Amino acid sequence: MPRILIVKTSSMGDVIHNLPVISDIHAHVPNAVIDWVVEESFQDIPAMHPGVTRIIPVAVRRWRKHMQRNDTWQEIGDVRRLLKKDRYDYIIDTQGLLKSAVISHLAEGERHGYNRCSARERLASFLYKHTHGVDRRLHAVIRNRALAAEALGYPPPITAPDYGIATGMQPSPAFAGGQSYVVGLHATSRDSKLWPEPNWIALGQALASQHMMLVLPWGNATEEMRAKRIAAQVPGSLVLPRLSLSALAPILLGARAAIGVDTGLAHLTVALNIPTIAIYTDTDPTKTGLYPGAKARAENLGGRGAETPVSVVLMTLQSMLPTE
Repeated sequence: MPRILIVKTSSMGDVIHNLPVISDIHAHVPNAVIDWVVEESFQDIPAMHPGVTRIIPVAVRRWRKHMQRNDTWQEIGDVRRLLKKDRYDYIIDTQGLLKSAVISHLAEGERHGYNRCSARERLASFLYKHTHGVDRRLHAVIRNRALAAEALGYPPPITAPDYGIATGMQPSPAFAGGQSYVVGLHATSRDSKLWPEPNWIALGQALASQHMMLVLPWGNATEEMRAKRIAAQVPGSLVLPRLSLSALAPILLGARAAIGVDTGLAHLTVALNIPTIAIYTDTDPTKTGLYPGAKARAENLGGRGAETPVSVVLMTLQSMLPTE
């Protein structure tokens, strides 16, 4: 029963892109026990996969801001002791950053990671015992799966990814009273990646004319205000309360589709096999865009400097949805 530690701490999209690794490992090593080190704010994501045995949360983002505090060092010490509690047969760092390599170095076992030409930060490669070359031009999902295959000695997967989190999860039964709804993922980490509010309003109005409700989640005060401004001009739309990822997932699972910008939640809807459209305005989706599994449909629109009109989004949505 080999023990395996996966180190993939952030960000949300990166963590979701690593979920197929868990499914791959169990397909080739059925009796594996898999633990996962992840940022505390994203620990709900690996918790959704039944193939993860234990989640070890870290708080690198928070620790960096409070390195002078005693409780920060107490937490770091607790994580170190937890990582050394069991010896791992394989420690696989799919992040390829210096911070993740340092975390992997705290654990006991054989450390695997990208070589210096493949890692996102070359210094990280010096902290692994075993290094593997994976083309940096590949999509993140492919890179993660290839690294795990190299580390564990099975053939690199060529099948569509299995994110593994939709199995056994049920849609929120009372949500929307049975009405069809589309989730509008309007929030993202940078203003340059936003889609203009007038576009969201026009999209929501078009959906309403087709008897589909626009549902708007949010995660902070700025996003809440934007959601409310959009909803004020879209008949029948709904602004959700602030929800954890585990509470939001059943609502996403019940959606007819999701439309979003370059945001981790769009990757989550893809992982839940929901038809999803992502609108890119300031980034290139080639390496980190939506990457659907065998049961999902996903479309990446736009790119760096692109302006995607509402009409294109609506036509794409129509082509993705089954006729009723």
